[in-house]
Amino acid sequence: MPASHPILIAGAGIGGLTAAVALAQAGFDVAVIEQAEHLEEAGAGIQLSPNATDVLINLGLHGALKSAVVTPREVRIMAAGSAKPIARVPLGDVAADRYGAPYWVIHRADLQDALFAAASAHPNIEFKLGSRIETLGARGGEIAVASRHNGIIFETRGCALIGADGLWSTVRARLGDEAQPVFAKRTAWRALVPAFNVPDIYREPIVHLWLGRNVHLVHYPVRGGREINIVMIVHDSQPRSGWTSGGQPADLIEALPDIRWAREARAIFEAPKRWQTWSLFDRPVQHLDMSGPVTLLGDAAHPMLPFLAQGAAMAMEDAVVLSDQLVRQPDDIAQAMRNYENLRQARTARTQKAARKQGRIYQMAGPTALARNLVMRALSGRRMLARQDWLYRWTPD
Repeated sequence: MPASHPILIAGAGIGGLTAAVALAQAGFDVAVIEQAEHLEEAGAGIQLSPNATDVLINLGLHGALKSAVVTPREVRIMAAGSAKPIARVPLGDVAADRYGAPYWVIHRADLQDALFAAASAHPNIEFKLGSRIETLGARGGEIAVASRHNGIIFETRGCALIGADGLWSTVRARLGDEAQPVFAKRTAWRALVPAFNVPDIYREPIVHLWLGRNVHLVHYPVRGGREINIVMIVHDSQPRSGWTSGGQPADLIEALPDIRWAREARAIFEAPKRWQTWSLFDRPVQHLDMSGPVTLLGDAAHPMLPFLAQGAAMAMEDAVVLSDQLVRQPDDIAQAMRNYENLRQARTARTQKAARKQGRIYQMAGPTALARNLVMRALSGRRMLARQDWLYRWTPD
């Protein structure tokens, strides 16, 4: 490798950890700077489509994840008011055969734990936890990052810096883009419940998606089927304080639109005793003019609304594409990063736009919702799955 200093990664979320593992396996030294003292992911499930699981499997993480993942056999789309099925999209063996990698659902903390364990075990990776980045600058062809730990400022030097520090990225702001993310007028209510708290049918390996007027509900089993992840996304006029905050069942009921919910759907969203709320934010699709050996990855570069379940997947794709470009051009890291940005721009922009569109489709009301349901019923599940070929069939090559 051409430099005596490591590649610095700001952020130890899913994208940052994936990048650290990919780079270390490619032979680079890596230092991960994370402001949290301990890596504790908020309790929530995550869907991993084949473009994401392909990355994880190629990094050698299948064995570490196999006991935690659930492989759903289908997405079952339901009408919230009548509990009648609208469509069934096959996953399971159908998706694995079609895309060459499985579709998984998992608790986000289990995924982060597996990535952190792989990174911690690698001799090329160093962690600097409890360190908040204050300033960054270029010195003699290197990157100097000043971070605060226990009130003391430390400087870390690297040959490059990857900002993988999420939607509210400090690195992005330090690079001059101080525009704030925009509230998307929606709030996600998230909860986990023991599987025995829901009817037997909802313990099956199925992603259930309930469509209502200006609201939708998603739930599926995680942790090998022992728990059920529940997410309800509703319209909201104001963002809620904090990245995640607590919510009571009565607060959720008050926030729901005034529509009739089928008894079967109520059995799900009335099961949790406590919720976490997560206000959704977005940024416009844009290409940042970067210079030097610095780049952004994941939500720091292109935040994804959750309606296609692609936030983590795009960050993992970023990580392996960036690693590949650095391997191809290790003597010119800045140019390798520009190549990575150019390779990712069109795909991430398309995914951002598609996620926004999907959110509008999910939360239609009145005649447009009726038309949506008729179209879904007319399409076969396999044809609906095929519409995601552009997204799920991606590989690093």
